[in-house]
Amino acid sequence: MADVRDILELERPVTPELTKESLLNSKKRPVERKIVSKRPEGMHREVFALLYNDNKDAPPLLPTDTVSGYKKTKARLGMKKVRRWEWAPFVNPARTDQAVFHHWKRVSDEQREYPFAKFNKQLDIPTYTLNEYNAHLKTTKWTKQQTDHLFDLAKRFDVRFIIMCDRWERANYGIKSVEDLKERYYEVVGILNKVRNNNGGPVEKKVFVFDAEHERRRKEQLKKLFDRTPKQVEEEQQLLNELKKIEARKKERERKTQDLQKLISQADQQQTEHHQKEQQQHSQHGPAQHGHQSSGTHKKQDKKLNKKKIQQQPRTSKVDSVVSAVESAGIKFTDLRGTGVSLRSQKMKLPANVGQKKAKALEQALQEFKVDPNPPPIEEICVAFNELRSDMVLLCELRTALATCTFELESLKHQYEALCPGKTLNIPAALVNPPADESF
Repeated sequence: MADVRDILELERPVTPELTKESLLNSKKRPVERKIVSKRPEGMHREVFALLYNDNKDAPPLLPTDTVSGYKKTKARLGMKKVRRWEWAPFVNPARTDQAVFHHWKRVSDEQREYPFAKFNKQLDIPTYTLNEYNAHLKTTKWTKQQTDHLFDLAKRFDVRFIIMCDRWERANYGIKSVEDLKERYYEVVGILNKVRNNNGGPVEKKVFVFDAEHERRRKEQLKKLFDRTPKQVEEEQQLLNELKKIEARKKERERKTQDLQKLISQADQQQTEHHQKEQQQHSQHGPAQHGHQSSGTHKKQDKKLNKKKIQQQPRTSKVDSVVSAVESAGIKFTDLRGTGVSLRSQKMKLPANVGQKKAKALEQALQEFKVDPNPPPIEEICVAFNELRSDMVLLCELRTALATCTFELESLKHQYEALCPGKTLNIPAALVNPPADESF
């Protein structure tokens, strides 16, 4: 611009001369610093962002999109004309009173059926004539007036039998239960369908049959189940527990029977193999006497070898494990003397090494003897209660040991009879059938 002014010979404003001092002492333009509010300690960043923004505006009372952010909504303005709306009448076809209502609609929209009328589903309640009733529907329990009133209620309340029973006019038509209404309704519908199908009418897909007696028994059983006392519920639970015990014992007996059958089959198989070997040796040596003598010696040698093998074979027995389990039976409760301050009731707590099966058996035994599982923790009661539970566990182990020994005796008897045909092993009755213990 200075060169242009010189060419046009125009006056130009006097500019100060640039010097070192003027350059050093020139004031810098002030920089505007935005005051940023600091987030308080302990407050999450997301919560702080909801409370404050860059413009330090107050938090909005309602959710809105007008706050300056990453995106601003812009109004889409066009050159089209605004569509007109009108307050138009309409009729709901689901109503039978021809009531006229009004709503807002666009003028350009076509006249359509009210869209919510499709949700008005009507059931097809069958009707009957006087001739059909006299010919097929007469009964001694129901009159025509009662049947007409039933189907009128079914049409009014869409076969909701609970409401129909509540609206039933008992003063004019007597007392009827829900089961009576259902039975009569489905009886009439089934008879009408059969009659009209035989006459060439439209075929129904399914005919419902209602068993009123079964429904009454079902409701009566539910009422009895609901009216049970806590004592009856407890007794039923005890019976179920006893049933589980019986089933468990039955499975155990079946398992033992299978084990015995396996032992017997193995003994029979060994005996048949022995006979086959004897026959093969006899056929090889011939009918000569020398052959007989050699076969006899071979038989004796085979018997001796078999006996030695039987004696040398270690027989798997559960008695040793059961005896060791009985010897270590009982419960060893922990001593809380050197553990500092503790409650006396901790002495009655079962140790951690007691298994769940043993603990459950102990609990059932306490219930059977009607012993309080949580007695007052007096010193004498704690000692006596722990000894009682230890003896109960020992009794359970002894019973298990007795059953195992009985099973072992039976298996040994069958094994002896298989190895020595024609001989029987007599086991004393005191070992097989010990005196019954009715206390537990």
